[in-house]
Amino acid sequence: MILEVKNLNKKYKDFQLKNVNLSLPKGMIMGLIGENGAGKTTTIKAILNIINTDSGEIKIFGLDNKKEEKKIKQDIGVVLDDSFLSEYLNPMDINKIMKNFYQNWDEKLYFKYIEEFKLPKNKISKDYSSGMKMKLKIAVALSHHPKLLILDEPTSGLDPVARNEILDIFQDFIQDEEHAILVSSHITSDLEHIADYITFINNGEIVLTKTKDELLDRYGIVKCSEQEFKKINKADYLKYKKNRYEYEILVENKNEFKRKYDIQIIDKPTIEDIMLIYIKGEK
Repeated sequence: MILEVKNLNKKYKDFQLKNVNLSLPKGMIMGLIGENGAGKTTTIKAILNIINTDSGEIKIFGLDNKKEEKKIKQDIGVVLDDSFLSEYLNPMDINKIMKNFYQNWDEKLYFKYIEEFKLPKNKISKDYSSGMKMKLKIAVALSHHPKLLILDEPTSGLDPVARNEILDIFQDFIQDEEHAILVSSHITSDLEHIADYITFINNGEIVLTKTKDELLDRYGIVKCSEQEFKKINKADYLKYKKNRYEYEILVENKNEFKRKYDIQIIDKPTIEDIMLIYIKGEK
């Protein structure tokens, strides 16, 4: 595993991460989903040792993320909301700083991304659009040949064309089967495009970790009347949502459900559908 998180706990006054576990193999992209305040960014900051945790173990490349932090960070590319770089720096300034920080900083590659992303070299990033600022962060994250990318909302603020361009870069990044990506995103359609695994966090707890294919191919949403709903055993669904005219039921195995009940039409859910019923639904 390139990343392992075991029994991670962190308590704040009004929020708590509770026994968070996740494992990310080489050559894979894991999408981390959940509503605002669910614990996505807190989990990422714990992995990067930006915040102290109460208990748990985090290993990156098989190394302890606290004891070997300096060594580990040479091989991680990071995109966070806080870039830790002054907005009064331009790409030329950033290059000078980064080549003194990263042993494997690749100036040629960095400026290749700057050109591809059409970022003005001598303009300070404060004067960039939000999309340009995000592209600059991504260029920095990729330009020291990291083995692991940890990304918090990396396509936020980008138009659809730019988002596709960035997603293609992420897919190229994992092609050699030695790299991996952990990406938190509200844009679940992006994750449907690139992710191998989906980890869903809600109220500081991991609700599920599944392969994307298992979620989209096996899970289903049943729409039925109240009369039909009353005939369904609670053990045969995960959550339900009562709408004005019908019930929406999330089931884990739509084929098994079809065999058991006389309901033949089961909708194929999106990742967003699954997340919404889990958050808003009842058991």
